[in-house]
Amino acid sequence: MTSTAEMELPEPLLPEERETAWERWRDSLLGDPRRRRLLRWLVPALITLLAGVLRIWNLGHPHALVFDETYYVKDAWTLLNLGHEASWPDKADESFLAGDTDAFTTDGSFVVHPPLGKWIIALGLMAFGPGSGWGWRIATALVGTAAVLVLYLVAKRLSGSILFAGIAAFLMAIDGLAIVLSRVTLLDTSLMVFVLVAFWFVLIDHERSQASVQELTRLSDDDSLRELRWGPVLWNRPWIVAAGVALGAATAVKWSGLYALAGLGIYLVVTDALARRRAGVAYWPWDAVLRQGPVTFLLLVPVAALVYVASWTGWLVTAGGYDRTVDANPLVSLWKYHEAIYNFHVGLRTEHAYASPAWQWPLLLRPTAMYWHSEPAGEGACAASSGCVQVVWSVPNPLIWYAAVAAVLFVVYRFVRTRDWRYAAVLTGVAITYVPWLLYPDRTIFQFYTIAILPFMLLALMFALREVAGPPGASVYRRASGQGVVVVFLAVAVLVSAFFYPLWTGMEVPYDFWRLHAWGNGWI
Repeated sequence: MTSTAEMELPEPLLPEERETAWERWRDSLLGDPRRRRLLRWLVPALITLLAGVLRIWNLGHPHALVFDETYYVKDAWTLLNLGHEASWPDKADESFLAGDTDAFTTDGSFVVHPPLGKWIIALGLMAFGPGSGWGWRIATALVGTAAVLVLYLVAKRLSGSILFAGIAAFLMAIDGLAIVLSRVTLLDTSLMVFVLVAFWFVLIDHERSQASVQELTRLSDDDSLRELRWGPVLWNRPWIVAAGVALGAATAVKWSGLYALAGLGIYLVVTDALARRRAGVAYWPWDAVLRQGPVTFLLLVPVAALVYVASWTGWLVTAGGYDRTVDANPLVSLWKYHEAIYNFHVGLRTEHAYASPAWQWPLLLRPTAMYWHSEPAGEGACAASSGCVQVVWSVPNPLIWYAAVAAVLFVVYRFVRTRDWRYAAVLTGVAITYVPWLLYPDRTIFQFYTIAILPFMLLALMFALREVAGPPGASVYRRASGQGVVVVFLAVAVLVSAFFYPLWTGMEVPYDFWRLHAWGNGWI
């Protein structure tokens, strides 16, 4: 009789797990430590260089004060010359463009945004002069280019991946909203960069403070049987101070920076509370709110206030600014001026052809055309039978935009399932830059305000694409097919950006070519 052992069949041989083509390419690049160190700086450097080329090429065109450049360029020029914003005579745009840049008066002008963003613009005017768009646009273009690098650093800290951090930064480098807002002298790109820098600093603090809570809690709990009621109070958190500086600068560009200051402050308290809970602190909510919370406030808010007030130095040390002399105490005058600015903002209900309430933004119903010039067929260099147009259009790359909107919803779902703090951080960034605008459905606001939201949407898209590419434990087929989808997505995104780029940069194109890009009634 055959024994049981003799009847046992040998275990079937499982197919050897293989790497996908993507993974073999990745490993060949990153397997060598020296090559990995090279790629750590080469990848962000090349992507930032690409962003700079797309933003700076032909930057002086059009030779016009585009959209709200009519305010910010002239304000920046008078700041540079007088220390405060001053008023201009009628038809000042025409004379400014013709080279008469000193037609301003010395009378203070009522402006509704703080000075820092205009001081940044003034740096370009100081370097290149006001004679062309290069002078008044270069500083914003460089800030917009730097935003791509900062996004890479944020994405790298969240993902730990050079590849996917590079994807997030690359998508911002080629996106139309980011390109146009870097080529037009508005304030929103500077606001976005300061908020993103503050977010980066908060992430660095998160990593260090969470470890500190665990370590200090362990050291203070001498008796493992004794309940640990209170956790440590952390004062040594320099990255919160740095975030406060950045958030003060954001608020000194536009008051909407206050939303980021409040939102990130709440985020810090919540994450401190959860760190204490994980460390076994019994009274973790009260410990975070009543003990660590005031310390965090003192590290974050006063320095932000100091940076904000410092941005008004030119107005404070001169006598010609608007409302500067309404009181003998310059700080009282500044307060009264702020009351006037606040009243302006809360009452802003002006009709505008491109106004778009915040609920419309995810749907991309009304992108803003910032410049339009048309020529009939046969005039100038226009040979198209339909006529020619030059457009500076702040429409995002539609593929990237709608994919990023979907990715935000995906990250909400993933956070509910996994409670991953990285998803919570990205959603916090989206919330602080988007949700407050939903409170003002009747205000005159625009689709291009979403430039402040865009980096956080791209971080969500990074996580979604990483999920599509497949986790390490998935089958070879699953990973290969998912990675193929990511490659195709990136390739199509590049083609869409190439298709829209002429309309982001004011190139002269046939009118019919422009109409090919008008994918919705609100896009015309």
